[in-house]
Amino acid sequence: MPTIPRQAQTEDSTTFDPDKYFDAWGKEEITPPYDNDFRKFIIKTFGLSVRDDYGYMAQNAEVTLLSAQTYIECGGQNGLHGWYRDAEGQLREPPTATDIAAYSDIFRHTTSTSKALTALASNAKKGTVRADIAKHLQANYHPPSAASKLAVNKTKTHMNPYFDLWTWTNQNLEWGGPEAETAKVRISHAVLPVIYHHFGCICPSYESLELIRQVANGRKVLDMGSGNGYWTYMLRRMEPQSKKEKKKMEVLPIDNGMSEWRTVWVGDTVEADGIEWLRQHEGGREAVLLLVYPTVGQDFTSKMLKAYDGTTIISAGTQNTSGFTAFAKETIVDWMAREMPGWERVLQIPLPSFAGKDEALFVFEKKANDKKAVGDGTL
Repeated sequence: MPTIPRQAQTEDSTTFDPDKYFDAWGKEEITPPYDNDFRKFIIKTFGLSVRDDYGYMAQNAEVTLLSAQTYIECGGQNGLHGWYRDAEGQLREPPTATDIAAYSDIFRHTTSTSKALTALASNAKKGTVRADIAKHLQANYHPPSAASKLAVNKTKTHMNPYFDLWTWTNQNLEWGGPEAETAKVRISHAVLPVIYHHFGCICPSYESLELIRQVANGRKVLDMGSGNGYWTYMLRRMEPQSKKEKKKMEVLPIDNGMSEWRTVWVGDTVEADGIEWLRQHEGGREAVLLLVYPTVGQDFTSKMLKAYDGTTIISAGTQNTSGFTAFAKETIVDWMAREMPGWERVLQIPLPSFAGKDEALFVFEKKANDKKAVGDGTL
């Protein structure tokens, strides 16, 4: 079993430092691979050897930077970009570059999600992939209620290299977002294991990070199954929005170390079994439970949810029945409604989804009549 590094690092790199990486990104000294040389991008930005031959493992597939680059150069040949099919299994016309950009814009820190979703639908031609994507995203969009007082304002200062790289993959892979049939997609792309290893399994949006900050309302966030720590790192970078908030978010990354990551963004991950940790710490009752891309195997998600004794659960993962995260044959929303009726979903918003995936941020709150005398910050 891999041991979690006690410092932020990229394996085989002597130069990687998370803060310096972000500084360089902000100065545009490093940018997404707009020339489509993904291999060079990874080597340059993470300080790797030009002869790098690391084997990136993810979802039972292993690739090297060279093989991933080869797939990129093949473009959509032989169904490599076959994300959209009709009822007969035939490939549909892929979304245009304009349609893809409209999808990516939904998640920018400079846009309003609701308005961007409306624009995606209103400017879609009938019968197109874009129209189906807009319909699907709107059907699964459950923003916070006005009574919750949760509101995310646009900002000009947010930085997220993962998001910028993700927008590049959308154009390169001809991906304009998930639709109803995405649940049946069983292909992926060779760049995915590389991105997973360096940035994590799912990309946070500014909206998702800001909503987590507001929902936590000063409480500690338990990033359970934190992986390489990218979400922890990003949450810790979130600035207080008013003078009343005297400190940044307190985020505790906890992981059992079963997975291997080439890049680790934080050096203080608690290496422990999450369920045992909760049992030894009063079920985390004063904290918020955050599950980012919770695994399906070994009943991880159900055991973790039942072991938690607080009032707020946040999950970032699949919003369809593909079985990529949480539960093999149902959504986390359906499972919570049946198995934990004392909880209610208070919001569900789309997350930047890699080609062939359909992901969202969920927040569940313990219903008022089931709450115990726990911490402040309830919705």
